[in-house]
Amino acid sequence: LEEIPPRPVQDTGNILKQGYLEKRSREHSFFGSEWQKRWCVLNRRTFYYYANEKSKQPKGNFSIENYSARLAFHLRKDSRKKCCFELTCPGKRTYEFTAPSPAEAEDWVDQIQFLLKDLSSLTIPFDEEDEEELYNDVDSSDSVNMTSHNTTLNQDEPNVEMEEDDIYEVLPGKQPKPE
Repeated sequence: LEEIPPRPVQDTGNILKQGYLEKRSREHSFFGSEWQKRWCVLNRRTFYYYANEKSKQPKGNFSIENYSARLAFHLRKDSRKKCCFELTCPGKRTYEFTAPSPAEAEDWVDQIQFLLKDLSSLTIPFDEEDEEELYNDVDSSDSVNMTSHNTTLNQDEPNVEMEEDDIYEVLPGKQPKPE
């Protein structure tokens, strides 16, 4: 079990999404609330949840790698059921949340799915033009998108070993000619 060092909200790095969600508590007593309001922060690899946005220590956090996110209307029976989503991972705890609105729940799910897709591949998604704007720290020009999925890198240089740092530097500069 890898431990993620706790961080104050301000120090969580590249924040992709943050906001108040209601999180279903794992152990709720007869007197305690089943859903607790939490300030949630998503960065590139970790989901943090805090008592509020000024908290110095998170109430908890987990690596989102290998998790999947989906809307989960079955979590509630009240008027907010369309605001629910869950994060699941085989063999790990399932996290259940209620967003302030159905659109906000969808946005959390979309952001997490986009991030998970990025974590599981080293290439930029080539089939979803509308998501390119979310990533302005990666060069996502058309030639990168069109060539990365159907061309082998270094095809003209057979003996070049690629280091991880060079992954964005070795792409061909123009479209290959059709055969």
